[in-house]
Amino acid sequence: MEWKQALRRRLTACTDSKKSEQERKDEEMELFTKYYMEWKGGRKNVNTSYMNIPRFYYRLPAEDEVLLQKLREESRAVFLQRKSRELLDNEELQNLWFLLDKHQTPPVIGEEAMINYENFLKVGEKAGPKCKQFFTAKVFAKLLHNDPYGRISIMQFFNYVMRKVWLHQTRIGLSLYDVAGQGYLRESDLENYILELIPTLPQLDGLEKSFYSFYVCTAVRKFFFFLDPLRTGKIKIQDILACSFLDDLLELRDEELSKESQETNWFSAPSALRVYGQYLNLDKDHNGMLSKEELSRYGTGTLTNIFLDRFFQECLTYDGEMDYKTYLDFVLALENRKEPAALQYIFKLLDIENKGYLNVFSLNYFFRAIQEQMKIHGQEPVSFQDVKDEVFDMVKPKDPYKISLQDLINSSQGDTVTSILIDLNGFWTYENREVLVASDNDSVPELEDT
Repeated sequence: MEWKQALRRRLTACTDSKKSEQERKDEEMELFTKYYMEWKGGRKNVNTSYMNIPRFYYRLPAEDEVLLQKLREESRAVFLQRKSRELLDNEELQNLWFLLDKHQTPPVIGEEAMINYENFLKVGEKAGPKCKQFFTAKVFAKLLHNDPYGRISIMQFFNYVMRKVWLHQTRIGLSLYDVAGQGYLRESDLENYILELIPTLPQLDGLEKSFYSFYVCTAVRKFFFFLDPLRTGKIKIQDILACSFLDDLLELRDEELSKESQETNWFSAPSALRVYGQYLNLDKDHNGMLSKEELSRYGTGTLTNIFLDRFFQECLTYDGEMDYKTYLDFVLALENRKEPAALQYIFKLLDIENKGYLNVFSLNYFFRAIQEQMKIHGQEPVSFQDVKDEVFDMVKPKDPYKISLQDLINSSQGDTVTSILIDLNGFWTYENREVLVASDNDSVPELEDT
């Protein structure tokens, strides 16, 4: 029988030699893994949770999946209601203030009521579960300043709690308008939010309902101009809460808001009417749109033609004319030239070669229009070389031959540089800055004498 076994072994060896290279490698790896795991002590204690990977992506319902959309809306509404119930109400806030006042820590210095960490924890225990998140060592340390007894101001802590509650309330309110449920608002979502907010703002009581749509457009543009620089058409709710615009808007709840505050608040009725009134005054042919010629009369009427040409080349227009929404972006950019978003907007217009930087050619291209305007007004044109040197000295760019957007922002001179290049009045103001300062100083004694 030995010859039979020898024959079988020979046949087996022949079969093995016919295996492909890949098959032999796989077999080798399988054997290696088997022997290695036996050497390591087997796989008895290995965590096998990776075999059941939890689902992390849930597809949004399509437009025709009405039932799924309704289910999603209802579940989000229930979730937001639950979150709303977790917030402190007015009665609970009053009770918190009473407890804090009751646990003041002496000695009294000035009129400020103080509390130490021991009493702080006592109040936290009595205030209830909703307040637990505020009574932590981290919060206490944040509010601890230079008190020699290691105490914090009761008023500062209470204001901190009030601010946190307000932020959560506002986030829940904004989330109700988040149709997609993804943590951001589209333009239409924010428009609906502000439209429904108008009746709750006493400072807007005088607005006619026919003006509501224009007011909403004016208000929404500021949010999107500054918070959506890439023009994606949506803004994160977190970004809305982090900026000061919502504070400015809700400031209109104050019935006794001063006239000065209203004039400086973009969202006030006088400000919105001013901007819309300027648009109507510029629209000489009353077609609801602005041509380049009509826009040239904006402000002091000294913006250069080259800059206006660039604006109409780069920005959204309809048959060569701009609508109110595009006009609002234009106004926000020119009225806020110190802001990075406004500088980015203007920089895009100045960057005629789309290289991401301004060079001597770009500066000369725009400044020639300033020189031409000076000739028209009977002024002696200023040498471009002098202006170029001053601009580079002001900005101090990393590359001595190129000015990037970041260079402009870092220099804090972006508003001055852009004014020099696009507006004759802005250039004249810069050129005569020393004379203007001297005349202001001379006028002070005269005012004091009177």
